Amino acid sequence: MVIKIIKTEKEYNEAIERVEQIFDALTGTPEADELELLAMLIDNYEEQKYPIPFPHPLEAIKFRMEQLGIKNKDLADIIGYKSRVSEILNNKRKLSLDMIRKISAQLHISSDLLILKY
Repeated sequence: MVIKIIKTEKEYNEAIERVEQIFDALTGTPEADELELLAMLIDNYEEQKYPIPFPHPLEAIKFRMEQLGIKNKDLADIIGYKSRVSEILNNKRKLSLDMIRKISAQLHISSDLLILKY
């Protein structure tokens, strides 16, 4: 297979087929190098063709809270008053920069996601 930038669905499918053929290639072999290059090209094509949008900032916070078993009162310990948490999670108050920094640090949510307009 000639390795080149994947531009079409046909080329994408061919690259996937080739990856399946050489998936168990041993490290240090030409097939392993080919596998690594194809993986990068496939990833690049998928990012361009099928981008995954950022989730809504408030949904990301709720999801992370659920993952960590954090309740609203626990979030209040991070950003302040329980009533403020309720207002934020119900989209009645916007996150401040200070809140974004605290949530990002404590819940390990990217600040790039939290600063998105909503």
